[in-house]
Amino acid sequence: MQGIARDTFRRIFEDHWDEFKGCHPSYNTQYYEDVVQKMLGCGREEGGYIEYLCTKCGRDRRRVAFTCKSCFCLSCAKGYTDDFVVQVGRVLQPGLRYRHMILTVPEQLRIHFYRNRQKGEFLSALMRSGYECLEDVVSTVIRQKVKIGAIVVVQTHGRSGHHNPHLHIIMTSGGINEKTGKWVDLGYFPYEIIHKKWQYHLLRMLKEVAPTDEMKSLINELYKKYPRGFVAHVTKGKVPEQCRGLAKYLAKYVASPPIAIRRILSYTSNEVTYWYKDHQKKAKEVVTVNVLTFVGRMVQHILPKGFQRIRYYGLQATKTFKKWIEVINVGLRRIGRVIKGVYEVVQRKDYRERYQGMSGRDPLLCRFCGCEMDLWKVWHPKYGTVYDEWEKIKAGKYERAVESKDTATGWGGYSLWPPAGGIQLPLFPVWLRDMG
Repeated sequence: MQGIARDTFRRIFEDHWDEFKGCHPSYNTQYYEDVVQKMLGCGREEGGYIEYLCTKCGRDRRRVAFTCKSCFCLSCAKGYTDDFVVQVGRVLQPGLRYRHMILTVPEQLRIHFYRNRQKGEFLSALMRSGYECLEDVVSTVIRQKVKIGAIVVVQTHGRSGHHNPHLHIIMTSGGINEKTGKWVDLGYFPYEIIHKKWQYHLLRMLKEVAPTDEMKSLINELYKKYPRGFVAHVTKGKVPEQCRGLAKYLAKYVASPPIAIRRILSYTSNEVTYWYKDHQKKAKEVVTVNVLTFVGRMVQHILPKGFQRIRYYGLQATKTFKKWIEVINVGLRRIGRVIKGVYEVVQRKDYRERYQGMSGRDPLLCRFCGCEMDLWKVWHPKYGTVYDEWEKIKAGKYERAVESKDTATGWGGYSLWPPAGGIQLPLFPVWLRDMG
C-alpha cells in the first residue's frame, strides 16, 4: 500500500508539474525544479547508486539506489524523522526538564509569510521571536531576568496542507540568572500570560521586517481584534524525560512532509482525494481537490535553500551550556533533583540497519554463500563513476599482486597481499577480469 501511494505521489508530479509551473510562474525557478526532480529520482538507479558484489563466490550483486533524504519526499520521511531524533537527542541536557510549546500565527498574517516564502528572513525572525517570547514569559513569571534554553522548529503546513506557519518549541523549565550566576527553576504559571506576550513579540517582529503602511494598519487592527492575545498551546500530559522519548515526541509533530503516504486515497487525471484529522472537529476529514491545487499545497512548503528549520537558542547552544553546566547542576541539586548522568545516545541508522529492521534480513549478505558483500562501484548521474573497485584492481592498487594458480581448483587468479594500510582482499578468479 505504501509503495502504491508513494508512486501515486510521484505520478501526480510527473503528470502535472510542468502544467503547474505554467499556471504559477513564481514556482518556475531552478530551486523548486531541483527539489521536485530530486524527489522524482529518489530510489531509482538513474539517480545514482552504490553497487555491492560478493567477492567470495562472485554470484550475487546488489545495487542500492540513492535516496534524496528530503522532508519533501514521502519515501524518505522515515529516514528524515530518524535523523531528526538523532539530531535533537544529541543536544538535550541531562537533569533538565523540558516543556513543549506551540506558537501560532493568526490567519490574517499568514499571507505575508506565504508571499515571502522564498526569503529566509521572515521565518528566521519568526523563530527568534518565539524564543525571545518564552524567555520573556519565564523572566516575568519568576520576577527576574533569566536565560532559558530552547529548541525551536518551524513548520509551515497545517494538517489539511494549507499554509499555516507555526513554531514547536521545547524549552527548559527554568533558566540561569546571569547576574547572580544561579539556576532558577520554573514551577506552575498561568499559561494565559503567553498569549499576550506572543502577540507583542510577533507583531513587533513583523513591524521590523515589513515596515510598510499595510503592515502597520494590520497590526493595529489585530491588537483591537484580539485583546487577549494570540493562540499559544501548551501540550497536555507530561513531556517524556528520556532523550529518545522526548526527541520522538517532538518528531511526530514536526519531522514530516506536508502529507503522509497513508493519507492519499486516490488520484484521477484531474483530482486527488486525501484525508486529514481536523483539529476542531477531532475527526477524520476526507477532501477531494483539483490536482493543481494539491500540487500547490505540497510545493508551497518547500523551505528556502539552506534554511535550518531546527535551531538552538540560549542554554541549548553548546558553548553556552558548557559555560553554565556546573551552575545548572548545583541549582538542580539544591531543589532536590537527581542528575541521572547522560541521556541515552541515539545512533543514526544507515540503509543496512533500516532494511534489517523492516525485513529481518541483512541486504549485504550474499544470497548464495552467505558471505558479506564488498563495495564494488559508486555511480552518480552528474559525476559519473566516482568509485570502481575493479578498475583500481586492474590499475594495480593492491600490488604486490602476482598471478598464480590454485592447485586445488585449477583456477588462475590473483593472490593479493595487504598493502601498507593492511587491507586483505580475497582470491579473485580469472573470470572476474572481464567484469565491467
